[in-house]
Amino acid sequence: MSGKVAAFVVAAGALASGVGASSGTGDAQFLPVGASSDLAVAMAHSAAPRTADIKTVHADVQPAYEAAKLVRSEGFFVRQHIDMAIKHAADSYTARQAELKRLKDAEDAEKARIAAEEAEKARVAAEQAQAQQAPPAVKQAPAPAPAPAAAPRVSAAKPAEGSFTSGFGARWGTTHYGVDIANSIGTPILSAMDGVIVEAGPASGFGLWVRVRHNDGTITVYGHVNEILVSQGQQVHAGQQIATMGNRGQSTGPHLHFEVWIGGSQKIDPVGWLGARGISL
Repeated sequence: MSGKVAAFVVAAGALASGVGASSGTGDAQFLPVGASSDLAVAMAHSAAPRTADIKTVHADVQPAYEAAKLVRSEGFFVRQHIDMAIKHAADSYTARQAELKRLKDAEDAEKARIAAEEAEKARVAAEQAQAQQAPPAVKQAPAPAPAPAAAPRVSAAKPAEGSFTSGFGARWGTTHYGVDIANSIGTPILSAMDGVIVEAGPASGFGLWVRVRHNDGTITVYGHVNEILVSQGQQVHAGQQIATMGNRGQSTGPHLHFEVWIGGSQKIDPVGWLGARGISL
């Protein structure tokens, strides 16, 4: 018997001894606990080892709903695996087709190269065979170059190129009977029209000059020249160089003094005479 049971029995005995007699007042009688027939049973039950109570609770389960969830879950995984398999197959097919196309293109390129080489060999062989059969070509001398065309003749020409610096008329208290065209020494001086050289040499105030008589009797004068390129009695044509510009005689700088004498003596303004012939200064 355990300690707790012994204590209980002792306590019960004490209680029985104290309250077993009835009171003098006629109160109800109390039986001691020890008199109960259930005491031995209670003591035996208290002394027996006790085990934990285990209960099994059955929840409200719906088999159809649970089966449907299971089917959906399994179907999801199956579909995922199928999609992965399809993608892998498609990628493999695409790669294979690309490789087949690359091989086909390389094969076609090689065939084209071989065909081009064969065609070039055939062309060279044909040219060589033709060259062996054809007679040697006669090399012809190149045709002579055409002679340069003669410069067109003009009826009048500008006496010299340069700057128009002085005109016909009064100047510095005297009369200036010509026009001045300034330029550097050595600038070409040209005959204004066809004619004959009537004088070429020294002249007072001009240093050196040249005079040309034209077919209508007009004389043109070219003064302050640096070098004379014609001689007296020589035939000249319009635009032909007869001298070079200089600074001889009474001159303030390199220029051509040009005069026009109508009838060989009447001095007129050269600007109007040249302008009538299409020449401007």
